[in-house]
Amino acid sequence: MSLRAKLTLGTATAASLLLLAGTATAAEPGAPGIGDPYYPNAGNGGYDVSHYDIRLNYQPATDNLSGTTTIVAKTTQDLSRFNLDFLLKVSSIRVNNRVASFTQDGGELVVDPKTSLRKGSDVTIVVTYSDVPSNYAVDGYKAWKRTPDGALAIDEPDIAQWWYPSNNHPTDKATFDVSVAVPDGVEVISNGLFNGTAKQINGWTRWRWRSLKPQATYLTYVAIGQFEVRQSTAPNGQPVVNAYSLNLGENELPAKASVERTPEVTEFLEQSFGPYPFEAQGGVVAPGIGFALENQTRSTYDPAFFRRGANTYVVAHEVAHQWFGDSVSVQRWRDIWLNEGFASYAEFLWSEHVGEGTAQENAEYIYDLYPADSPFWQVLPGDPGAADLFHGAVYDRGALAVHALRVAVGDEAFFTILKRWTQSKKYGNGSIEEFVALSESISGQQLDELFQTWLFTKGKPAAAPGAATFATQAVVAEPKAFRKIRETHEVLAGHQH
Repeated sequence: MSLRAKLTLGTATAASLLLLAGTATAAEPGAPGIGDPYYPNAGNGGYDVSHYDIRLNYQPATDNLSGTTTIVAKTTQDLSRFNLDFLLKVSSIRVNNRVASFTQDGGELVVDPKTSLRKGSDVTIVVTYSDVPSNYAVDGYKAWKRTPDGALAIDEPDIAQWWYPSNNHPTDKATFDVSVAVPDGVEVISNGLFNGTAKQINGWTRWRWRSLKPQATYLTYVAIGQFEVRQSTAPNGQPVVNAYSLNLGENELPAKASVERTPEVTEFLEQSFGPYPFEAQGGVVAPGIGFALENQTRSTYDPAFFRRGANTYVVAHEVAHQWFGDSVSVQRWRDIWLNEGFASYAEFLWSEHVGEGTAQENAEYIYDLYPADSPFWQVLPGDPGAADLFHGAVYDRGALAVHALRVAVGDEAFFTILKRWTQSKKYGNGSIEEFVALSESISGQQLDELFQTWLFTKGKPAAAPGAATFATQAVVAEPKAFRKIRETHEVLAGHQH
């Protein structure tokens, strides 16, 4: 405890003497960003959130979203004020039950609790707001997506600020309660366990969802509209909730033929990644997204993934993210390979499982697909830059990097590395450097050159992983899985904004 912290309240003279002597520790504002080079304004400093209670009302006809978000947090420094990431108009804020003052500018909500908050203090923040999310854009982009029958709060990495105030960075995970009241006949889908609905006297219904495990803010979502909601039980006893927009048209049945297999895909991936880390499973298919996103426990898919029939490869990709991205999240956004490289490699594993091409065949075919002078080889999966966070190279070259590791260390060490990583970093965060260190520790090999070649060096490597040298390599026939994998990655890479 600092000298100043030991002072009795009211001893202003003693405190002033200490300040003059330079020995006192004054409360300071929390940082307006968490220090991520790709997104300097993402997240905030000075506190750590443990829980969000998001209780809202939404009117699809007007796109008005109103209600409160209650944040349970603990300070990590002496705070004079702190920031939340939020775009919508706030009407009031209370900090530990006392009215606080605040200002808003460019997605930064600056809160002045009017009294200093000591380091290690428990803090409860209640933010009340009402606004139209679709009125807001950041750098010309609108992450809140209105649909003919509702809205979708689904995007990566910045959706949270369009619908609830938060510490918006994957390094500050929390548990969530999400409840949204909508007019009768409208459905609301979110993460985790379905806690039922409650009829209200005004002709509205409140939908309630609970996430029991730590969850990143961008993986927390709502899908509001007309849905067919299917509830079932997975073989492991977990609840499964799948939801299909009533506006899927000819893509409806292929979507169901894919997403309904989520528990089967999950069971298969457990063999490679270890036990499934969450309390529920499922998926949502809704138009207007333009991509897929690994929302924790319940991934969301655009119907474009199923326009040519069933596509279990995108399901394998998003389910794999439950380990790589959701349970183990990036330390900084430049570590995105730890998400997308391994989710893409899960498609190779699924291809082997269903007999549509081995991982080696898929790796060699993708390698051959891009000529040496292709711009594809100029994007570095290990540090792609914010503008290329979802570039095709992060997916395809990222998967080649994973296969290169498998070839170098052998299957036994490779799958041990994957399971050790997902277990040791469960519900936390990890960096590429930490993954490389773990790989070297388990394999007993020095792997700097391998990762430098596949993740951090521009240009086409001399040979596909596991193949002959570039000069003598034969062209591999297209694996049966490739068209689906290619289509999946094209839609996923279209997510950039």
